[in-house]
Amino acid sequence: MLTFLGAAALAFGAIFVAEFGDKSQLLILALATRYAARPVVIGLVLAVAIIQGISVGIGAVVGAALPTVIVAIVSGVAFLGVAAWTLLGSDDDAEADDQASGRRRLAGISLIGTVAATFILAELGDKTMLATFALAATQGALPTWIGSTAGEVGANLVAVVVGRQIGDRLSARMVRIGSAVLFAVAGVAVLVGALLA
Repeated sequence: MLTFLGAAALAFGAIFVAEFGDKSQLLILALATRYAARPVVIGLVLAVAIIQGISVGIGAVVGAALPTVIVAIVSGVAFLGVAAWTLLGSDDDAEADDQASGRRRLAGISLIGTVAATFILAELGDKTMLATFALAATQGALPTWIGSTAGEVGANLVAVVVGRQIGDRLSARMVRIGSAVLFAVAGVAVLVGALLA
């Protein structure tokens, strides 16, 4: 098990990468192009803190109930699953974009609530939740929650600030393949570590 800072950094990096090209990130991009940045960011932060808290809680309970080697093997397989899921991509991206485009003019607390609720619904059962389960089971709840929350918020802030420029230069396919490779490497590393332990 890594130190507190090491575990938080691992969670940050894994979730930051997992979020790129995800439907929830595209949703935030669409919302940010239509509404003021401040309420979009506040809604995003609230939603991420909630969804990552749920993911970490489930992962920590599973991690405490199972032997360390089994948790590591399940985590490695989960990362490989996330890699496959990322590589296959999703048709939900256009749907998330359409949802954001169809919104009426919102402001203040109602906009924050709309952003938070929409983001949470987009994230339920997503690859970042699966990655967070795996990390919390092996690295501890608090550092995983801090790192994963910061990673997901960071990735979505990138979408708000420079998403349009990146979107014009990199295809969704390139982002998806790069993310899948990183998750596959992480999964193999975790499995090798578990089998050699």
